Amino acid sequence: MGFRALVVAAATAHFAFMAYVIFGGFLGWRWPGAIGPHLAAVCWGLVGTLVPLACPLTATENWARGRAGEPLLRGGFIDHYLTGVVYPEQLAGGLRFLALSLALWSCTVATLRWRRRRIPRRRDLSVTR
Repeated sequence: MGFRALVVAAATAHFAFMAYVIFGGFLGWRWPGAIGPHLAAVCWGLVGTLVPLACPLTATENWARGRAGEPLLRGGFIDHYLTGVVYPEQLAGGLRFLALSLALWSCTVATLRWRRRRIPRRRDLSVTR
C-alpha cells in the first residue's frame, strides 16, 4: 500500500471513529454489548478533546503524509478536516457539546432499555396456582 493510500485510510478511520463516538450508542439500543465499547470510545474522544493527547490515527496519518511528501496536519484531525472547513471555528465548542450530549443520551437510553428488558415485571413474578 502506498503512503498516500495510508493517509486516506487513516483519515477514513478517523471519520469512522468520530461517527462511532457520536452515534455508536444507538447500536446499544439493539445490541446491549455495544454499550461498553461505545463508552470507552466516548471517554477517549472526550479526554482527547480536553487534554492534548497523541492520537495514534493522527500520528499514523502524519507519518504517512511525511513519507508521501505531503504537509503534516496542522493541530490535529479535527482542526485540519472539520474546523473552518465543515463548520465555522466559532461553532466548535457548541458542536462538541452537542456531539457529546448525543453520544451520552443514546448510551443512556440504550442502558435504560437493556435494564428494562432484564428486570422481570411484577406480574411475571407472581405464582399462579
